[in-house]
Amino acid sequence: MVRIEDADVVATSGKTHHPIVRFTGKQSDLVVGTVFEVTDTEIAQADAYEVDAYQRVLAKLASGKQAWVYVDARFAPA
Repeated sequence: MVRIEDADVVATSGKTHHPIVRFTGKQSDLVVGTVFEVTDTEIAQADAYEVDAYQRVLAKLASGKQAWVYVDARFAPA
């Protein structure tokens, strides 16, 4: 979890702490989730919403496909 300091984000989500994915580089470390197909406009809106604690990275999924994932910016792959 990451503490959210941005008052607008807290007001929108109703939460002061949000879950966050930390990249480890280990293939055995997996995150279960759902992939959504979004437009360029929607991804831009998501980017604008996310606080600096998050960084969007392209990740390879277990299916072999790739998807954008928001991860802990402190541990994001280079």
